Amino acid sequence: MSGTLKISVVICTYNRCVYIKDAMESLYNQTLARDQYEVIIVNNNSSDHTEQVCEQFLANHPLGHYQYMNESKQGASFARNTGAAHAHSPLLCFMDDDAIADKDYLEKIVTFFEQHPDAGGLGGRIIPRYIPREPKWMSHYVSSLVGHFHYSDTVSVFSANKYPLESNMIIRKVDFDAIQGFNPLLPGVVGTLRIGGEGKDFFFRLKELGRIIYYDPAIRVQHVVEVPKLTREYMYRVASGIGRGERVRMKEKGDGAFYKKVLEYIFKLGASIILGIKYTLQGTPSKAGPVIRFRIDALKGLLNH
Repeated sequence: MSGTLKISVVICTYNRCVYIKDAMESLYNQTLARDQYEVIIVNNNSSDHTEQVCEQFLANHPLGHYQYMNESKQGASFARNTGAAHAHSPLLCFMDDDAIADKDYLEKIVTFFEQHPDAGGLGGRIIPRYIPREPKWMSHYVSSLVGHFHYSDTVSVFSANKYPLESNMIIRKVDFDAIQGFNPLLPGVVGTLRIGGEGKDFFFRLKELGRIIYYDPAIRVQHVVEVPKLTREYMYRVASGIGRGERVRMKEKGDGAFYKKVLEYIFKLGASIILGIKYTLQGTPSKAGPVIRFRIDALKGLLNH
């Protein structure tokens, strides 16, 4: 890799003033030398004290290479693209504003790409940090809605239909530019509406270029999950947002692709009902409802309800 900087971390933030400081702090004392990485904070129209928290942090941490900026177009895809446009290194790392990176997070990423020159992209593990504790109704099939992600116990290549989550993903900047970044038709959260799937769309387009996408479980972040905020309304927004994103993607491909996706979602709903019955028979009935509602809500989003 040429130049001094080896990696740029982009953190897009929206009304997370309580957690953004911890995210920035986790990147300040990394094992990777400070002159080899930069951190770009993109404020996406926060209405809380995010700006003051970020400015105070930068003032108190002058040794770090931090940039702070605003993006007025609402949605994570816009904010991530803005952050990437200001990056000065060959690697782009995306991390959430309520995530906490391991101390050797960036060093492991840089080393991975040096040891795997064929890697076009990379995803890592995301470990939920439940506050105050994991709810009893949480299951493997629902935890992805709150950011939990663990693809494999060993370094491996993602299969054709699998991909990293946006909150712990890395790509070469030259490839990010080649696919023109994240799709603005899949912005993520806009007000109370969510149109998700931007990461899926991103990596599928990257794979179309023939790039190999790896997963390394040692590249880890912890993701804060405030359990009291996991309301029925919140879970609906996340699940239906997945369906809305798929609607956008499939409509671009044509009606045939869309109706095929509808059938796929109906099949998954049926499978979730069977899974719910299994949970009930196993003595954990509290896990049944959320699994089934996830699939109902995703189908509603796909049908634009």
